[in-house]
Amino acid sequence: MVVKICANRSIEDAQMCLDAGADVIGLLVGQKHNSVDFIDKFKAKEIADFVGGRCDVSMVTHLTNADEIISLSRFIGNNIIQLHSDISEKEVEKIVKALPNVKLVRLIHVFKSGEDLTDISKIKYADYFLLDSFNQKTDQVGGTGLTHDWNVSREIIKSLNKPCFLAGGLNPDNVCEAIKATEPYGVDVNSGCKSINANGVSKKDPLKVKQFVENAKNCCKK
Repeated sequence: MVVKICANRSIEDAQMCLDAGADVIGLLVGQKHNSVDFIDKFKAKEIADFVGGRCDVSMVTHLTNADEIISLSRFIGNNIIQLHSDISEKEVEKIVKALPNVKLVRLIHVFKSGEDLTDISKIKYADYFLLDSFNQKTDQVGGTGLTHDWNVSREIIKSLNKPCFLAGGLNPDNVCEAIKATEPYGVDVNSGCKSINANGVSKKDPLKVKQFVENAKNCCKK
């Protein structure tokens, strides 16, 4: 089971993920929708340089302009781009041609009820898919803390011709259940590995990160 810990904002966060044995860390760069987890390209590069190939680094972006995305990715040095937007396939094609060695993760929006909001048939370029919850009320396309109907998710995953990550409301307590219910290629977590600190700020929790990775990987051994 491939485990991605998303929305890392510091070297401390990245070290936490490396210590826990995460396979992929996510850096949110290029914001258009509501989120508190985005960082600038300089911080993202600092984190990617620190990781130094010890795990995969995914640049998660809302941007829809290929030139902007290509420029950011080259600057940061990530080896995965997660397109968390309704980007046109013409723009995606530009990215594929400019960055042939960078893998692409394409987003499939899912309502809490399980309704699929993405026309997958229109997606031409993808190395991986990611099913994530969409919160229309808050305009959040990730980090919602909301699960969706895993029975529906399982059917979507089975229908896809690419490896698929499951995201949306996952945490150390439910990740094994989610894996058994949907049988994804990997799992992706953001808010489920956070805690509120003494200053009222939501931050990565090292114990939750460690437990999430352990529970996800051990679940597949049972």
